[in-house]
Amino acid sequence: MNRLLFIVFSILCTTIYAQNSVSGKVLDKATNSPIPYATIYLPELETGTTTDEDGKFTIDLKKGTYKIVVSFIGFQSQALSISVPLSDSLTIILAESAMEMKEVIISTPFHKLQSENVMKVEQMKLKELKASGAVTLAEGLTNIAGVESVSTGNSIGKPVIRGLSSNRVLVYTQGVRLENQQYGDEHGLGINDAGLESVEVIKGPASLLYGSDALGGVLYLNPERFAQENESAADASLNYFSNTKGYSTNVGYKSSNNGFKFLFRGSLTEHSDYNTNKYRVTNTRYREQDFKAGLGYQSSNFKTEFRYNMNNAKLGLPEEIGIQSLSKTPMLPYQNINNHIFSSKSTIFFDDSSLDITLGYVFNNRKEFEVEHHHGSHDEHDHDEHDDEHDEHANELENLEAALQMKLKTFSYDVKYNLPDFGRFETILGIQGMNQKNLNYGKEILIPDATTNDLGILATSHIHFEALDVQLGARFDHRSISIENSENKTFNSVNGALGFKTNLFKNITARLNLASGFRAPNLAELASDGTHEGTNRYEIGNINLSNEQNFQIDLALEYRNEHIELFANAFYNKVNNYIFLNPNGEMINNDPVFAYEQDNARLYGGEFGLHLHPHPIHWLHLESSFETVVGQLENDDYLPMIPANSLTNILRVELDTKSVKSSYAFIKLRSTFAQKNVNAFETTSDAYNLLSAGIGGTFNLLNNEMTVTLSATNLLNTEYVHHLSRLKPDGILNMGRNINVGVTYSL
Repeated sequence: MNRLLFIVFSILCTTIYAQNSVSGKVLDKATNSPIPYATIYLPELETGTTTDEDGKFTIDLKKGTYKIVVSFIGFQSQALSISVPLSDSLTIILAESAMEMKEVIISTPFHKLQSENVMKVEQMKLKELKASGAVTLAEGLTNIAGVESVSTGNSIGKPVIRGLSSNRVLVYTQGVRLENQQYGDEHGLGINDAGLESVEVIKGPASLLYGSDALGGVLYLNPERFAQENESAADASLNYFSNTKGYSTNVGYKSSNNGFKFLFRGSLTEHSDYNTNKYRVTNTRYREQDFKAGLGYQSSNFKTEFRYNMNNAKLGLPEEIGIQSLSKTPMLPYQNINNHIFSSKSTIFFDDSSLDITLGYVFNNRKEFEVEHHHGSHDEHDHDEHDDEHDEHANELENLEAALQMKLKTFSYDVKYNLPDFGRFETILGIQGMNQKNLNYGKEILIPDATTNDLGILATSHIHFEALDVQLGARFDHRSISIENSENKTFNSVNGALGFKTNLFKNITARLNLASGFRAPNLAELASDGTHEGTNRYEIGNINLSNEQNFQIDLALEYRNEHIELFANAFYNKVNNYIFLNPNGEMINNDPVFAYEQDNARLYGGEFGLHLHPHPIHWLHLESSFETVVGQLENDDYLPMIPANSLTNILRVELDTKSVKSSYAFIKLRSTFAQKNVNAFETTSDAYNLLSAGIGGTFNLLNNEMTVTLSATNLLNTEYVHHLSRLKPDGILNMGRNINVGVTYSL
């Protein structure tokens, strides 16, 4: 009997876990010749292989339906669905293209190439952002059309998507929502770019996919991938920045074997006060330490990964031009912030469906130390005499009691079931939620202790017709906030989205998306009652605030042929019950009082541009883009912190030779227009032009690859003030000329 049971069990296991060999070849459409070393990638499994010298590949898969993305430099990526087992081998044809290879979009649930996506999503590799010479991740994000940054000096930046920021833009990292008191203008991202692979930006309401706080869009940060099966890799990099006499360095290692995989990466960044054409901006110095690690396992019907990120940053808060120093130790006032991000992502594969389970825990410990008003007067020649003095006080500063200390603990979960394909339908059902606790430990309290609970239920489908793709969905959300010594608040919302993608003509793609979104008032808006040191104002919340609710129309047109790409993205965003701060004319503790109010608002604008790569010189690229946004209240008053219009022109050369691979050179001119459409309590800003340039490439050194980059921003050392700089009211200039040298060595 036992033997019979063993035989039956063995047969069942063989049936369930049997592997099927999928083979195929990849050919050049123009010549019908094989393409060696093309990449075969399966997004759901996050694994793949490459073709051999004859353009052939083989991969083992269990029974089921899979998406496969095939890509190679100089060719247009192809995506296809296959049902395993196959009756015959695959033949995949790639057409030449001077455009960049397209990656799978991760931030939308169906994991498609952008060419297949109904929703327009901007994606950019981190190496492209860093090649621009950006000092920080927040600064690098401004290279994406429609994205700007509210900055406090050099170290603190908050993403702005089409005029909306803070709690209206949701940030995801490691597949989980990042929570670090985003309501504050001087609260930065808290993420280091080391160990990130790419950035995706959803511009517009994404409440269907992410719930509250995605009313204005989503910034989705993709971590670096694990090593391919039975492979290992290591690398180290160093970047030097001339303006701040600063550096950023990181080292990483990853390996994969027998289904198990792991990686780790550590980095250290230090900068002195940044320099302008006239002075150094006192106390814009900072120090950041970052560590990332990951562990994963994958079998034929199950994959899981666990990631951890620790980030510690000591950030100076500039107030006025004072001591001229090259010290890297922050003065008072400054922030000391610790972020710990734990994430777990697992997928269970069935024959024709799958279940995704993502869990996250984020611990944010924010300390802010008050200012001592002892700044000396500005002296351009007093550079180094104070360095030793501030270094001696470093330990003393560490022992100070924090004026403000808040600990934010956030647990989140996201469960999605990918239903079996039904005819033309791909459908996903999901449930998401969050438990968040805010606790105060400092001598001052800006926002009270509170507990927030979220629950969201969603359903979305992608429908494929012959000449039209449709995506639609609906979602219900419930949020409850229990505030200490105050009334409990509950917020509910139902939202939906409907999108269409079609080819109007042979080379013209049109996307029309209609979506609603919502945002429940955050704790600061509901219950603030204190001086916000970073903003020098006394803030008073309003417990009677209601949901922000918006409806946005997006229209995206794209023309593309072998040598030119044109795009036009226009939007209109109506926001009901928009929450904003307004001064009431009173003073408390010598600080002006600002109270939270609500009114209806609207934002509209778009991004327009072209990408030209003339025949037959495909190595030459000319890119131009224009972005604009207008934000107004219902009474036609302008919203604060709306980015100025800008025009960016880039001339880029890309070459690939035997001695130097992926070499490039570029020159960029960004013209920012004057911003005169400002709120009554906001200052205007003037127009300016910034010239940048860069060069880089990869070559072999001691049988390993070394990448060297050289870039320069603000080449002409232009004196300017960015409209979204929080130092603008004091007339403090933004960074002057900066030269960045970067070296990465891979093993």
